[in-house]
Amino acid sequence: MQESINVEHSTYMSRCLELAKKGAGYVAPNPMVGAILVHQGRILGEGWHKRYGEAHAEVNCLASVKEADNHLISASTLYVSLEPCAHHGKTPPCADLIVRHRIPRVVIGCKDSFAKVAGKGIEKLKQAGIDVILEGPWQKECLAVNRRFFTFHARRRPYIILKWAETADGYIAPVHQRGLEERLKISGPLTDRLVHKWRAENAAILIGKHTALKDDPALNNRHYHGPSPIRMVVDGHLEIPGTAKLMQPPQHTVIFNRLKTSHEQGAHLRFERLNNELPWPIQIADYCYRENIQSILVEGGASLLQSFIDMQLWDECSIVTNTSLRIEQGLAAPVLNKSIFLQSIRLGQDKICYFAAQND
Repeated sequence: MQESINVEHSTYMSRCLELAKKGAGYVAPNPMVGAILVHQGRILGEGWHKRYGEAHAEVNCLASVKEADNHLISASTLYVSLEPCAHHGKTPPCADLIVRHRIPRVVIGCKDSFAKVAGKGIEKLKQAGIDVILEGPWQKECLAVNRRFFTFHARRRPYIILKWAETADGYIAPVHQRGLEERLKISGPLTDRLVHKWRAENAAILIGKHTALKDDPALNNRHYHGPSPIRMVVDGHLEIPGTAKLMQPPQHTVIFNRLKTSHEQGAHLRFERLNNELPWPIQIADYCYRENIQSILVEGGASLLQSFIDMQLWDECSIVTNTSLRIEQGLAAPVLNKSIFLQSIRLGQDKICYFAAQND
């Protein structure tokens, strides 16, 4: 009997997670949350946190219940993918809303480790006599959905994703006979669309000076729906010209350098001076924590990527390999170490391998 109940709970929690993911790229620095209200096997309402500063999932879920079904709310079960908040932020506490609607049972995907919540929402529900169900087979997936949020608060740094594309023989760029790198298109159009989806899901995107000068990338999201990330570039001596695409509005750009710190209110460019006392990846991560930037997609170049790898300052890595392209010589791809292989997928001629960092 308990097994069938868990299957039912898991089914509804899976729907909560589907809803939660609709907020990807829009709700940070808040977590993604989905909620549904169920009465005797019928879903009365659904909702998710749609945008930072706006109504939370529980509010939108209860607001979606039809007037004819309002009398059933106090006899229903609420499923929510993350512990309801119990504090006043940009919106009132969701735990109070649940108590006010006299919902008798709440199934929660996982606890919220954020200090202002951290079990307080669950405790408030229990004190009101609400049956709270927390432990279940859905917990791991609920934690994974908000891994950026949880990592940011637990480790006091952003969630860091590394990404690069390489040829079948392990190069990320050809080398001209004079020693200068040339631009080479490695990944295909389907992979490009996926990469832009990753851009939409992360708060910031980071590259090095050489990549900026060689490719002149815009670093925006053009091939997928969703927002564009904050652009970041490491340019020690401010050599990138003002005409470069990544220096143009409306996206904000942070230039990490050795020369100056400068930020005008409302301006789209921010200069952040780094020192020689700490490795630059650590200083960049510290900056992101101070500025509430919860995730970074590091797209290159090779030396910048390798610096994060060597410091073991990363969480995920996605390597795109064009299995039909060989150039025999060029700039070698970064070397990944202390990693755990997760899975691989194929998109046309591209093979995409996903790795997680191996924690000591």
